[in-house]
Amino acid sequence: MILSSGTKKPKIHSSAYVAAGATISGDVEIGPGCAILHGAVLVAEGAPLRVGAETVVMENAVVKASGGSVIAFPCTIGKHCIVGPHAYVVGATIGNGCFIASGASIFNGATLGDDSGVALGAIVHVGTRIAKGASVPMQHIAHGDPATIYPPDRAAEVHAKMNFYSDVFNQEPGADVRARAAESYTRFLRKMHAQDSRLDDHRTDKPAPRRSLSTDEPPATQSADVGGVVDAMMLELAELEHRRQEALKKQKGSK
Repeated sequence: MILSSGTKKPKIHSSAYVAAGATISGDVEIGPGCAILHGAVLVAEGAPLRVGAETVVMENAVVKASGGSVIAFPCTIGKHCIVGPHAYVVGATIGNGCFIASGASIFNGATLGDDSGVALGAIVHVGTRIAKGASVPMQHIAHGDPATIYPPDRAAEVHAKMNFYSDVFNQEPGADVRARAAESYTRFLRKMHAQDSRLDDHRTDKPAPRRSLSTDEPPATQSADVGGVVDAMMLELAELEHRRQEALKKQKGSK
């Protein structure tokens, strides 16, 4: 499902694959050769969301950008990345060539350097910076700039170092901070999504026409509209890439 949010509409490159069961909403740009699979949700709420070329967002992953009048958290996923099933990425900057495993969570203001990884169930907390080529082990917690890695049994220690509700929701600490955060966030979301509209002119159940694998340049981005919208599984993508490489080799050999 493709949605406009206010005046903002998604921009999806015509060579990208978007599954019929995915949801793309607002100021979202998806680059060439990407694959957005069933159940994935990519939403821009008051700040832009950008996905680089040949990146995969797998089933039921959530990728969000958010921004109000006080705090803004744009979200950028670099090129050649994989965001695994049920991963959660919000307001973060992800470098090129990163791998975010199933169930991992990366929070507002966090940065992953190029070629870094976040393993199964791991957490990269608010404002944390992961160095280029580094990794966060399974179910561990990364916090700080530069990041310190904590095992799960030290979660309380990490929490004590944070000002989560202040940094994310702009709410001062107090006994009722959770209720105040919920109240302000629901108010923000109601306003943000009040004018959402499905782009029904671009149905999500029809594949884009096939283009020749020998084409040197991909088609131009279709501004604010859905280009190719079809389902794509990982094996199918690998096969397409193999065919493309073989076609390029034949092209070079014929010159």
